[in-house]
Amino acid sequence: MRKSIRKYKSEKIPEEKIKYVIEAARLAPSWKNSQPWRFIVVTREELKKKITTNDWATEAPVIIVGVADPKLSGTREEKRYYLVDMGIAMEHVMLAATEVGLGTCWIGLHFDEQTVKETLQIPDKYQVVAITPLGYPDEQPSPKTRKTIEEIVFQETWQLS
Repeated sequence: MRKSIRKYKSEKIPEEKIKYVIEAARLAPSWKNSQPWRFIVVTREELKKKITTNDWATEAPVIIVGVADPKLSGTREEKRYYLVDMGIAMEHVMLAATEVGLGTCWIGLHFDEQTVKETLQIPDKYQVVAITPLGYPDEQPSPKTRKTIEEIVFQETWQLS
């Protein structure tokens, strides 16, 4: 079960595990197979400290930055699907990381996009959608309260509760 991890061991991650989680993202579905995403694997301390305002995230040995080209995905009824495509790919990263004993935490707000773009030399046409630390968990968070299946799943038609 994937959990948001906010405390990491300093232990280095083997390259094959990093490649495994990125490969999972590469195989994610996207709008008309547009694959609008790009990933930057950041390991240098000075770069990690510049791209997030969460000090705990910089303790992880790796930060993965997910960026997407909005023009490669479609828009329908004012829904911008590059955000969906990137979300699916990042979730693939997070689930694959959990599978190989690594922790992650979706960070969508605690960074300044322009600073990230400048620091990592990301071209203007790309949008920084999310970042995640990647490392061996150094905590076991308590389970969060979740809605029941009955609260979120309806049979055949919408049913008021």
